[in-house]
Amino acid sequence: MLEEEKEQKKLKRETTLRERVPPLQLSGLSLQDLQALCKELHQKIDVVDEERYDTEVKVAKNNKEIENLSQKVFDLKGKMKRPALKRVKISADAMLGALLGSKVKESVDFKANLKTVKKEEEKKEEVTDWRKNVEAMSGMEGRKKLFDAGQ
Repeated sequence: MLEEEKEQKKLKRETTLRERVPPLQLSGLSLQDLQALCKELHQKIDVVDEERYDTEVKVAKNNKEIENLSQKVFDLKGKMKRPALKRVKISADAMLGALLGSKVKESVDFKANLKTVKKEEEKKEEVTDWRKNVEAMSGMEGRKKLFDAGQ
């Protein structure tokens, strides 16, 4: 079926091309005749380009008008007032009961289904009193200790 449609389109294209574009007979034409033929073909091309441009402008104008009208329709439909929603406090059991109906009669313990996670303890550095350390690090001996500790 697709092949038949392709063949029909191809035949239609060929027939329209035969109608619009006459076959060229260039043999036996002088240079002036060829130049005149070229000028004539250029004039035809210009006419076709003008028509194509006009149709493109019409299509673009129609598309823009369609968009504007559809936007107006959307705006008109969207003028309904939406009621303000009220916050409803509901428990998990009541929510399950509302969603599942009367299938679930006993309450579900959600905490029992939770996965247990081990909490890792962070290593904390011991905070010492800096005032005790100041006297030990003062002078050349303290600087030597710092230098030795760095190596």
